[in-house]
Amino acid sequence: MNLDEVGPKMTKALEWLKGEVASIRTGRATTSLVENIVIGAYGNTARMKVVELATITVPDSQTITITPYDQSIIGDIRRDIEAANVGLTPVIDNQLIRIGVPSLTSERRMEFVKLLHVKLEEGRVKVRQIRHEKMGELKRAAEAGELNEDERDRLEEELQSLTDNMMAEIDAMGQVKEAELSQV
Repeated sequence: MNLDEVGPKMTKALEWLKGEVASIRTGRATTSLVENIVIGAYGNTARMKVVELATITVPDSQTITITPYDQSIIGDIRRDIEAANVGLTPVIDNQLIRIGVPSLTSERRMEFVKLLHVKLEEGRVKVRQIRHEKMGELKRAAEAGELNEDERDRLEEELQSLTDNMMAEIDAMGQVKEAELSQV
């Protein structure tokens, strides 16, 4: 019995959390604010993310520009970004969509900090759940005689160490994002 599958599972949970944290607005323009919004293109027959349909750039800290690969869907992209209700107002400007990212009020910043803490806790719960499942497997293997007590203890310590490392990464990610949210 080993812990080979636990690391990738925890890493996957961490990657999910990174995506969730990146989608929280900080008052600065980033591509992550719009890249995963699903667009109903070509008469809603194709449901694709903005990043799959267009080039997304950030020319300055308050602006996002989106240049569709196919100009015929520029209206669909604008419409669905507005419908996504992320607090952004896209404007069609010739061959591209320009989005001004408004500065955040202090109240809105505090709401986003609270949302950040909720997302971080969801990530911690996912990692703990993976640890809990593996601990159960180790216990069952020990009871079935597949592992001796020393081996089980060693694996449990390794598992706890891996879990502690993931928790430290989650905390560090949270501190960086909270610092970004606190900047005016």
